Amino acid sequence: MPAVFNWDDLRHLLAVAQHGSTLSAARALGVSQSTVQRRLRALDDALGRSLTVRTASGYALTDYGAALLPAAQAVEEAAKRFTGVAREARDRVSGLIRVTCPEPIIPRLMPLIERFQQTHPDLQVEFVTSDRYLDLARGDADVAFRSGDTDADLVGRKVADSIWSVYASAGYVERRGRPRDVADLASHALVTLDAGMAGHRVVAWLDEVAPHAPRVARVNSILGLLQSVRSGAGVAPLPANIADADPTLVRLFGPVPALTRSWKLLTTRALRREPRIAAFFDYVAAAEAAVRSILN
Repeated sequence: MPAVFNWDDLRHLLAVAQHGSTLSAARALGVSQSTVQRRLRALDDALGRSLTVRTASGYALTDYGAALLPAAQAVEEAAKRFTGVAREARDRVSGLIRVTCPEPIIPRLMPLIERFQQTHPDLQVEFVTSDRYLDLARGDADVAFRSGDTDADLVGRKVADSIWSVYASAGYVERRGRPRDVADLASHALVTLDAGMAGHRVVAWLDEVAPHAPRVARVNSILGLLQSVRSGAGVAPLPANIADADPTLVRLFGPVPALTRSWKLLTTRALRREPRIAAFFDYVAAAEAAVRSILN
């Protein structure tokens, strides 16, 4: 019973049939003449009969080889179609991109995202909002706009600086006065983050500079921090890119160097090679100035 043959050997048979010699076939395939001859012998052995015969002018197909030629050509065409489909599927820029970021920056990012989707109509962006770091490796999201400490297993690029200052509402300043510097915080009501975000740099900084000042509210998100300060409950550090645009808030002092971090666009190493993720990274890089104006 004939052995199973190597599909790649058919390429050498087809090249010999087309060019009429093992030398010309070798040149066409970019291999040695001995390789072509060896592949032809392997194909003959696997199928149990000779497909070619040596002639005075080169090589010709035997009757058996001529009978198999159309089927071999069909295999070659199928392989070409498969390669084309595989390449198209690999390079197709379509699908869903799940972006995680702090909720307050989503409205500022939306114009950028809308322009991205106009450029790539087959891509859809979905926001996964959280003030806590979602696990990209576990698949909680595909990419993250993230400031502060990052997972060493993630890859990406810096896109802006995360700048924080200290704010209060105009109503609070009118009632309680205006703290002029860090030392003044000890005599003011502070808003901070709750135990669920105890590792956030805002909590650590307030605990360091004003450990005995009253905490009048503890919230579980940066958006909650913003809303509490806006309500007049107390004083807190806030992202300058958001708070400076709020007419109800007063910047008391800052930026605070201890709270400054880099904004990074991050993903996993595996996802970075995906066309849809690569397209998003390329777009953000090309829109660097616009991204800085959103996040700084």
